Order: sequence, then C-alpha cells, then structure tokens
Amino acid sequence: MAISESDLGHLRRCVDLAREALDDGDEPFGSVLVSAGGQELFADRNRVKDGDATRHPEFEISRWAAQNLSPAERADAVVYTSGEHCAMCSAAHGWVGLGRIVYAGSTEQLLTWAAERGVPAGPVAPLAIRDVVPGAVVDGPATEFAEELRELHVRRWRRDGLGTDPSSRA
Repeated sequence: MAISESDLGHLRRCVDLAREALDDGDEPFGSVLVSAGGQELFADRNRVKDGDATRHPEFEISRWAAQNLSPAERADAVVYTSGEHCAMCSAAHGWVGLGRIVYAGSTEQLLTWAAERGVPAGPVAPLAIRDVVPGAVVDGPATEFAEELRELHVRRWRRDGLGTDPSSRA
C-alpha cells in the first residue's frame, strides 16, 4: 500500500514527537497508534534516558493496545512511527497482533547515517520489521522526512559524544 496524505500527517506527528524526545534529552523517536476510523488512540516518544532501554514508543503502544483494545481493534489499527521498529518493538507488535506499520525513516537509513559518523553499533541486531514479523504489513520509508530525521539523529549523536563529526575532518 502506498503512503497516503493522511499517513504523512500521522508521520509528521511522529517526527514532532521525536523532536520533543530529543529536546528532552532522549533519543529522537516518536510513534502514534491510530484506529481504523482515523482516531489517534495513543502517542508516545522515547523515554530511555533514565536507563530503561525498553521505553521505546512502539513498545509502549503494544502494551497500551494489549490492555485497551480487543484483538480485532488491534488488528485494524495502524502504528505510525518516526523510525522503523527495532527487533524488540517488532516482536511486541507481532505478539500483540497490531495491524499495519508505517514508518518515516528505515533501519537501513539509520545505519547509513550512523556509519557516516562512526557511531558504534547497538547491542541488538538491526533487523527489518519483516525479518522479525514475516507477515507484517509495512510501508516506509517516507522520503519526505529523511533529511529532517537525519539531522535529529546527528544532533543526538553530537550531544552524546557518539562517533565523529565528518565535517570537522581535515
């Protein structure tokens, strides 16, 4: 399925949440859960800065949905996110039975941006959503947000002293 204008509006909200997370000292990721009727049901942003690396917004969406929606409502809902789910969040999504995923930035893009700056790899394999949940309905990336997302991540890496700044090399 192609990414629609409505999808882009929800992704804009996710990128804004990612910026909010970064401005609060966290990693720049944000996500929203939208009902089949288009109503925003739940929204969150990364909250890992205090040491709990599981506080990803996609994981929080899965927890919320399991507690508040029927299996049919979960299957019909759409998860929008600023960045493609990590393996942990993909697994939670699959186990809870959530529907379509639409992401602004891909894992592949993030890995490329990190490699350009010499940012070390994280502790979990960077798998695509379908590598974790083969039957997932997934759309992304939305190229309209690529440069903005890249800049958010670069700001985070600079702030946290990760990698090197290629622009400062002689």
